[in-house]
Amino acid sequence: MGNTLGLAPMGALPRRSPRREEPLPSPGSFDELHRLCKDVFPAQMEGVKLVVNKVLSSHFQVAHTVHMSALGLPGYHLHAAYAGDWQLSPTETQQAKFLTWQFDGEYRGDDYTATLTLGNPDLIGESVIMVAHFLQSLTHRLVLGGELVYHRRPGEEGAILTLAGKYSAVHWVATLNVGSGGAHASYYHKANEQVQVGVEFEANTRLQDTTFSFGYHLTLPQANMVFRGLVDSNWCVGAVLEKKMPPLPVTLALGAFLNHWRNRFHCGFSITVG
Repeated sequence: MGNTLGLAPMGALPRRSPRREEPLPSPGSFDELHRLCKDVFPAQMEGVKLVVNKVLSSHFQVAHTVHMSALGLPGYHLHAAYAGDWQLSPTETQQAKFLTWQFDGEYRGDDYTATLTLGNPDLIGESVIMVAHFLQSLTHRLVLGGELVYHRRPGEEGAILTLAGKYSAVHWVATLNVGSGGAHASYYHKANEQVQVGVEFEANTRLQDTTFSFGYHLTLPQANMVFRGLVDSNWCVGAVLEKKMPPLPVTLALGAFLNHWRNRFHCGFSITVG
């Protein structure tokens, strides 16, 4: 009784729900292309530095930096940044009698980023430095883009074009910048949660100079410590040890660097608050 069996017409295929493609990720900014590899290497330190970071709101933050060194005059740096749909970051740097201005504008789409930077614009003196960046995500792993640097001052004008590409895998990232000014290649590899390594190659056609560097990053989570080290083809070795002081928002850092070729040694100490 009463069982009904419905048969599809001959030749008809069952309908499949349309497959939703995942949107391409944002490529980030041009300055971040080599960031994973750069973060492995220790930052150069010399003298004593105090950095105070202050977040005023979800969109606005400032940073104060005081640096004292035996190699030069003491310096003070003020950085104020506003982050929104458009990121505008005017920066004022004051050291002795030197004053520079820089204006940054960045727009991030779903799968592309465009950035424009103006440095020391002078309408009266007809001088300016302009840097334009553009990055586009072609796939979930591949990013391509370029950089255009234009400078103008009385009696001089020029431009440099650089092409860039980045390929990201699960545990490694390879990045390459190539232009008339030279080439910059980097490789980052994450061995595990504690160990990371990075390799960099830089060639400058104007200076006829090439540099090869190897860096490593070791994290000791139980001790709240991070150790970074490097060695390069210029016979330079260096290391920086960072120690966080929870529950205080304070980070202490001690670094030392030695250039065997030039027989130069320098060390530094820094305190970061915030």
